[in-house]
Amino acid sequence: METAKATLLRYVVDARASRFTVQAFATGILSAMGHNPRIGIRAFSGEVNFSADAAQAGGFRLTMKSNSLGVLDDISDKDRREIEKMMNDQVLESSKYPDIVYEAPNVTIARLDGSLYSANLAGTLSFHGVTRNQSITARIAQFGEVIRASGEFSLNQSEYGIKPISVAGGALKVKDELKFSFEMVARKQD
Repeated sequence: METAKATLLRYVVDARASRFTVQAFATGILSAMGHNPRIGIRAFSGEVNFSADAAQAGGFRLTMKSNSLGVLDDISDKDRREIEKMMNDQVLESSKYPDIVYEAPNVTIARLDGSLYSANLAGTLSFHGVTRNQSITARIAQFGEVIRASGEFSLNQSEYGIKPISVAGGALKVKDELKFSFEMVARKQD
């Protein structure tokens, strides 16, 4: 017996109401004097097709501008500018790789309770000129014409051809693993 496909509604990410952060971790003999920078992604856009009634979703796509990453920590303006310049020029190579794109054509939804859902996204992340499989699990809550998705995932910079930052002759460097967390708000479109 075949089940009918639900009508999926289009939701667009509201970047102003959303949050997407990256946590890096310092290592090396001077790591106690360094800090674990928290980076915010400021410019991103995305959309998903979703049906709360049928607990189904279609594809999800999120595009982030690599030059929009900024340090969120309370540090001096001079240090902030220096870290952001190094991040754009040496790490992300933003002029060469301006977009970071996550696409998940397969999204599996499970209703948890009422308007709460769990979503498993089987997608690919295109980052720094490399595309790799990246699965993400998210919790989703629906409130009228708004959905909120939250979750976290990790990746290693080296898997995307990025050499982690190292300063002071390697006495202070950033670990390969980065942790991402997100709180996305998407609004139904007509």
